[in-house]
Amino acid sequence: MPQALSCPSMFTPGGFSPHLHPSKEGEHDSLIFQDGNLISASLEALIQHLVPTVDYYPEKGYIFAFLLSSRLFIDPHELLSKVCHLCIEQQRLNDPVPDKARIRKFGPKLLQLLTEWTETFPHDFQDERMVDQLTDMFHRIASCDEIYWKKMNQLLQGLSQKLKTLHQGDESIVRTNASVSEKSISFKSKSPSIHTRDILTVCNDPYTLAQQLTHIELERLSLIGPEEFVQAFAHKDPLDSTKPCFKDTKKTRHLEAYVKWFNRLCYLVATEICMPAKKKQRAQVIEFYIDVARECFNIGNFNSLMAVISGMNMTPVSRLKKTWAKVKTAKFFVLEHQMDPTSNFYNYRTALRGAAHRALMAHSNREKIVIPFFSLLIKDIYFLNEGCTNRLPNGHVNFEKFVELAKQVGEFITWKQVECPFEQDRNIIRYLHTAPVFTEDDLYLASYESESPENQPEKDRWKSLRGQIGFAAPDESYLMGEGPKMALFIVKVADP
Repeated sequence: MPQALSCPSMFTPGGFSPHLHPSKEGEHDSLIFQDGNLISASLEALIQHLVPTVDYYPEKGYIFAFLLSSRLFIDPHELLSKVCHLCIEQQRLNDPVPDKARIRKFGPKLLQLLTEWTETFPHDFQDERMVDQLTDMFHRIASCDEIYWKKMNQLLQGLSQKLKTLHQGDESIVRTNASVSEKSISFKSKSPSIHTRDILTVCNDPYTLAQQLTHIELERLSLIGPEEFVQAFAHKDPLDSTKPCFKDTKKTRHLEAYVKWFNRLCYLVATEICMPAKKKQRAQVIEFYIDVARECFNIGNFNSLMAVISGMNMTPVSRLKKTWAKVKTAKFFVLEHQMDPTSNFYNYRTALRGAAHRALMAHSNREKIVIPFFSLLIKDIYFLNEGCTNRLPNGHVNFEKFVELAKQVGEFITWKQVECPFEQDRNIIRYLHTAPVFTEDDLYLASYESESPENQPEKDRWKSLRGQIGFAAPDESYLMGEGPKMALFIVKVADP
């Protein structure tokens, strides 16, 4: 099966390779370079610069950066159409008697470009028009040499497998969401007669749970295409008033599903902590998740680490002072310090750089694992997008911006390609995906039932929440911390 491009190798610390320079006649006036790096050009010039010839092939960093950013200005199927048209025109592929010697020199370069496109941006080829154009170009060059038929079939088979994997991933997400949305959860404050399945009955080893969380993270990351980072913040091209903004919810569905997974894990952690009736049990669950978070940090799974910490820092959990008093919090404070948002998450970014360096030097998949705090990655890309214009005043594409964007996204691609080295436990993963979780209101209600409200706003909210689910408002003695606790109630699951 074809291997995808290793994107960090595309770039030097200063941008493109210093060897990048205009390589085709007539490009000097339309491609603007500074210190050897391409910084701006017209869209047409950038498209022309992508097209290989007999003696020219675009630098890999350029291919990735342009294919990534071009969708802000032109749909992928239109870009491929233009590329194919230029190839046919420049190589005279429509001639009644094609120059086979010339095509044999040009063919490998075209094949390489199309291979890089299909491997790095397979989502583009979910559009049948893309596949049709791809097949047409292969037929034009394959007639000159039988070896191209074999290479064409290999490429198409690899693409088909990638698209099949993406489709299976989509179906898995749909099934998981449907399974969760149909469930409800029972909560009982004091009575031990009804036992609810919780994480400790499914997995009581923090390292094992951290491994299974890493399985889920890498599986979901693998579905996210690099183009989703661009399409998430797409705006209408000001120079093209005929087209609506290239914005389609389907184009970012894997990215959005991954963000939902993070939110689900936050709520699952908070639910597991708020659900037990006794302080000792709640404290035990908190200490367990602290250990899980520490193992996630050691693995390099920063996204699950942040989700677990966020769940424990949700107000319904953090207000449980009597519970926290029974917890050994030293390890928790260390982890909080690592993910402290102060100075734009300086501590986390330092740890991430360390993990990334370890991954570059690694000899095993275990050492290659780097799962970034995804919401912060999205935030960084958002501010890069908003802080720099796509077009310069002269109408040129601000390609310097897209080189920086390609660096950030290219590193992510390398991380998401790592194969998880841990043995999969389907029972644990099924629980993490489908265990019902409390809504925010239900978390507050469970929290108040565990430890009575301490101030008037909390008391007012408690009364309101009980009223919403049909309970009588507690009397004054109850609000003072006296009287019996509530009986069984049913809470609907939050959206995953």
